[in-house]
Amino acid sequence: MAAEASPAGSSLTDHAYTGRMPARAGDMAVETHGIAPIPPDNRYGTARRLFTVWFAPQVNMTVVFTGTLAVVLGLGFWLGLLAMAVGTVIGSLAVGYLSTWGPRTGTAQLPNARMAFGGTVAVVAVIQWLSSIAWDGLVGLFGGEALAELLGIPFWLAVVIVLAAQGAVGVFGYEVIHRVQAVMTVVLIVTFAVFAWKLIDGHQVMSPPTLAGPDLAGAFVLEVTIALSLAISWASYASDYSRYLPVRTSRRAVFGYTFAGLAVAYIAVQAIGVAAAGTLTDQTAAGVRTIMGGGVLGALALLVIALGSVASNAMNDYSGSLALQTVGVRVRRPVSAVVVVVIAFGLIMWLHSGDLVARFQGVLLFVSYWIPAFVAIVAIDWRYRSAGRETVDPTAELTARTDGVVALVTFFVAFAAAVPFMHTNLIIGPVATALHGADLAYFVNFLVAAVVYGGFRLLRARRS
Repeated sequence: MAAEASPAGSSLTDHAYTGRMPARAGDMAVETHGIAPIPPDNRYGTARRLFTVWFAPQVNMTVVFTGTLAVVLGLGFWLGLLAMAVGTVIGSLAVGYLSTWGPRTGTAQLPNARMAFGGTVAVVAVIQWLSSIAWDGLVGLFGGEALAELLGIPFWLAVVIVLAAQGAVGVFGYEVIHRVQAVMTVVLIVTFAVFAWKLIDGHQVMSPPTLAGPDLAGAFVLEVTIALSLAISWASYASDYSRYLPVRTSRRAVFGYTFAGLAVAYIAVQAIGVAAAGTLTDQTAAGVRTIMGGGVLGALALLVIALGSVASNAMNDYSGSLALQTVGVRVRRPVSAVVVVVIAFGLIMWLHSGDLVARFQGVLLFVSYWIPAFVAIVAIDWRYRSAGRETVDPTAELTARTDGVVALVTFFVAFAAAVPFMHTNLIIGPVATALHGADLAYFVNFLVAAVVYGGFRLLRARRS
């Protein structure tokens, strides 16, 4: 098997994937550097900045609208909030763990996955690239609506403006993203605090469940899965935003700040969505203006929502550009970030043209069904590689061809095993139907991948 092995990161140092790197906090020049590992002497920053880079992107109307789904599904306020908290915590644990790889490898998450998948990582990277576009659509939709409501311009033009702004941030790259998220964290906390206060003052927020028995249990599990899909969707981006941190950065701090940024933001903003479900229907932008009382306050809220969409989607564009390079496309990172933005425009227009609730829920769930298996495979591979080592150099790691193929086969087997448990408007599996709409696909996806790939690595370790 050793004869089949090849360097896992043999293509990471291609000249198209290297370039100018920020040298310190505040270095705002365009980052042309791509997926090549960050040299130890070019590392900077502290783990604390991970809180804001993960907090700000979650404070947006996509997350608010996801919260309203708890009431739409019939859970009411308290059960809906509990379901979302459970799903959010589970997903944030995975992202926090993977974020700790950044300082130890200096490499983004998809290039790190090459250690487990070998050359077959290109398949996973294509899926990640398409997922980035899908998230651009889910988030950009509400940013476009807010800007259209604010300026009184056509929706398509508002979307173009939002996408152009986020594309610019994505092109500038790592340091600009960190700085933008730090500023937006303060702006968004203030705005959404006022929004929550206005919502509570004079609006009915404590809605009771409208379901009972098995139907209520099924809806609860489905809402857990919806919240999980949001949080865990960042897992394939995790080390993208910690790869410049110094090697000796505390792993506990990296995990803690990443987890806290995600979990606090998601739970707080989804709670607003649950409370506002009676006001925020399909016309979310108009609903926000109504709750804020119109006038200057309502206009400022819409502007901040549009800016929040830009901040969130800039990360999708950035990580999407790294995914496209991981596929093997030799194009500079800023160029590939622009490509993601252009394609996302078509998806946003499609989401806006029909049944928003059904399309939103379907895309939201389906776009991340593959990630739990991805997490299981790369985590198991990492456990074997990193044991007893402070750092891991992906460019020097060997990946047997057999290992890469088994990882990819496991990835698809786990997805296939999860299909009967899916419950979206795209796929309704027989098991999910029998369980009154409970969607267990994410959990099945993870467990099957862990058992199959974990069993393979265990047997291989015993034979060697």
